Amino acid sequence: MGARAGPVGSRLAVVVTHALLAAALTLSSAPAATAAATSAAEARVDCARVKCLALTFDDGPGAQTPTLLKTLRKANAKATFFLVGKRVEELPKIARQTLAEGHAVGDHTYSHQSLRALLDEEISQEIRLGRDVIQQATGYRPTMFRPPYGHTDDRVLRIADEAGMSQIMWTGTTLDWSLRDARKITATVLKLARRDGVILMHDTVPATVKAMPGILKELKKQGYHLVTVPTLARGGGKALGAGVSYP
Repeated sequence: MGARAGPVGSRLAVVVTHALLAAALTLSSAPAATAAATSAAEARVDCARVKCLALTFDDGPGAQTPTLLKTLRKANAKATFFLVGKRVEELPKIARQTLAEGHAVGDHTYSHQSLRALLDEEISQEIRLGRDVIQQATGYRPTMFRPPYGHTDDRVLRIADEAGMSQIMWTGTTLDWSLRDARKITATVLKLARRDGVILMHDTVPATVKAMPGILKELKKQGYHLVTVPTLARGGGKALGAGVSYP
């Protein structure tokens, strides 16, 4: 297939610039060190023995993310955030805060396009540039990737593998972007909750952030330990290596 000018192809110069910046960057160790310490504490949760659930949030960081982080902190709950590179460029401080508070961070590509519609080179650029922007902002190089809209196939997974990324999907999605109602979102999360589940939400949806205090309270009442995706995977004996799709 001949080359065509795609939406990502026009950013080739940006890709090169960010790659060089990432290579030359002297990384800040504070957020990564804090996250490592918190992850070590979370690792004591054995999801093979207790009832665990992973809450995941896509499309951030956004204006509502700090409120969500405060809610999670008060509940002593950990979550996993899949960040969009363009939004990290706009809100790097929030990306650093997310990592520093011990949550897991993954790559949700640079500009949130449907990857199956792109050429191989464009898919690779979307994944790698998203990863590099997160690393530049936070000092942490993510190894987890989530395809926008869940649009993936063997080709996308192969390219993620080549970038050294595991692919993280979900066991249930709230469709909170469509519901946009805190009570409906709460009911949906509680319906989807199950042991070793991975639930998809969005920290860019205000109603989701509004619903979280009640959701966390009810999930804990039901005996769930709210953990990151890596902790959940370890409990199931799953290694999140490059090219692995989970769950």
